[in-house]
Amino acid sequence: MSEFSKSLSVSSSALAAQATRLRHVSENISHSDTPGYRRKTVSFEAVRGVRGGAEQVRVGRVQLDQSNLTRMYDPAHPLADETGHYAGSNVDLMIEIADAREAQRSYEANLKMFDQARQMSSALLDLLRK
Repeated sequence: MSEFSKSLSVSSSALAAQATRLRHVSENISHSDTPGYRRKTVSFEAVRGVRGGAEQVRVGRVQLDQSNLTRMYDPAHPLADETGHYAGSNVDLMIEIADAREAQRSYEANLKMFDQARQMSSALLDLLRK
């Protein structure tokens, strides 16, 4: 496997991982008002390619944030207990926005890396044709 294709493989796997991360962040944001919803987090793992290939990024298991759910007071809510409280979600919108920005910037950086490797490969082929 050429070095160019290795770099394309690494950056494309990172693009897919960041896209998955963005999907989970957007799910967290959309469920921020859902009672009992627990925030989803993803982790990344580096895996060695087959036959000595380049390392790639893979999304690990999706985990649920085990921090305490917020207690909401609304006696009219159908899930409210005898005290008028129910379990809200543990999604903090500020954290989710920060995670979304970080994932977006990582995605853009990997996209630039992919484009640079593609341009260098194309330039090399042009030089070899001459």
